[in-house]
Amino acid sequence: MDEEDFMRGRVYGADVEDPGPRPGRVYRELVGGPLDGLLLDVTGWEEARLRRGVALATELGAFGAGGRALYEPRPGDARFWDWRGDTP
Repeated sequence: MDEEDFMRGRVYGADVEDPGPRPGRVYRELVGGPLDGLLLDVTGWEEARLRRGVALATELGAFGAGGRALYEPRPGDARFWDWRGDTP
């Protein structure tokens, strides 16, 4: 199993010992970029926040430690959030 396979289906920010999704929670799948395949827990987020997207901390992006990966809801299917690039 390579790192990409290991990461797929895991929840962004979850504990390594308990990486999978939990029943009753709401997730969005991150597509592309350094966090491809991870799930983002958006349980309890307000609609306005869901429309904006996020800048998620990651060491895997173009800027290394301290960098962020930008993800936005996919037009027509907001279950998927597409990568829009990295930022310092």
